[in-house]
Amino acid sequence: MQRDSKLEQILCKSVAEGQVAGASLLVLRAGQTHFAAAGWRDIERKLPIERGTIFRIASMTKPITSVAALILVEEGRIALDEPIARVAPEFAKMRVLLRPDGPLDQTVEANRQITFDDLLTHRSGLTYGDPHRSPLSAAYRERLGGDIDSHVEPDEWIRRLAELPLVAQPGSAMYYGNSTDLLGLLVARIEGLHLGEVLLHRIFEPLGMTDTGFWVPPEKRERRASAYGFDEQGRLMKRATWGGVVVEERPKEMAYESGGVGLWSTLDDYLKFARLFLGDGAVDGVRLLRPATLRKMMTNQLTHEQRANSVFLGRKPFAVGRGFGLGVSVVLEQDESDMFRRGNPGTVTWPGAYGGWWEADPTDQSAFVFLAHNMADLAQMARGIGIGVWALIDDVQRAIAQS
Repeated sequence: MQRDSKLEQILCKSVAEGQVAGASLLVLRAGQTHFAAAGWRDIERKLPIERGTIFRIASMTKPITSVAALILVEEGRIALDEPIARVAPEFAKMRVLLRPDGPLDQTVEANRQITFDDLLTHRSGLTYGDPHRSPLSAAYRERLGGDIDSHVEPDEWIRRLAELPLVAQPGSAMYYGNSTDLLGLLVARIEGLHLGEVLLHRIFEPLGMTDTGFWVPPEKRERRASAYGFDEQGRLMKRATWGGVVVEERPKEMAYESGGVGLWSTLDDYLKFARLFLGDGAVDGVRLLRPATLRKMMTNQLTHEQRANSVFLGRKPFAVGRGFGLGVSVVLEQDESDMFRRGNPGTVTWPGAYGGWWEADPTDQSAFVFLAHNMADLAQMARGIGIGVWALIDDVQRAIAQS
């Protein structure tokens, strides 16, 4: 393993400018691993970011949960095209809003039931509350609890979600949101375990991901990155909460585990996971998925119309040159000006809301993982506060491509 001074200089510049408290990077290229880090996991205590620093990875959780579901598909426990109502009868008879921003009582019957494929591609008609300002978004926040850690018990969470209308007909459009959280809870229900236990036995232990989970045990908390966000003037500050959720602490007895956004992890752990996409579903002789299953996961599943019309945070990220497979974004046409399309066709990735990023390019057998704690909320980012981490990832991508 080599420490990369050029990449470290890029990280240091961002830290010096107050764009991030700290950041770290692990790159696998031409069989060599390169590491870079800068800044602090705890500014007040002068504790630096290190290779083993543990971060909350937000939506980088989703590809992991998706792999767990596909393991069950291979075992014949579920099928992609079967309704989830077999496992969750709560979803047998769903209603759909006449308008995404309309009243909750103005609905029609769903044309068909939600399938597991719909959950893996975010075409279930489920969404998130925060990106919308509508009666449905308010109902999500009121009934489901926090997006990361919720006080609502898993079965109750499933029941409450099923009682709310869908934002679109199942299979008709991509609405990024609670699909993967529901998928994780259904995987747990099928296995008769907590989701964390499923992921531990099915993915983390086989791959040697020793620092990944929904809870950081006391003996590892010294390595945990603190939560840093921004005040209204854009200055770095320590944040106790993000989106109304306490970021650093999770009650150990909490039953709800978010398969969409809940995991903590490290550079080395997540790189092991990313290498699945370089090894046809296997890492160091340990196979989690068959090659055919992994290829399907890495193949765009959206129609041309769905790609053109899928909206996330006011953008249409799949309109040109990019698709979505089963839990991961995939490059369809390379474009060096677009951070989501750098890499050969077939490169997969998915970011995390706290400034995390990973990608794996099976063509040149390269991968990298970038982790930071950048707790800007959506309202701040709309005003240009806290977006420096995305410019940093863009700079890192360019430097890796040019090295």
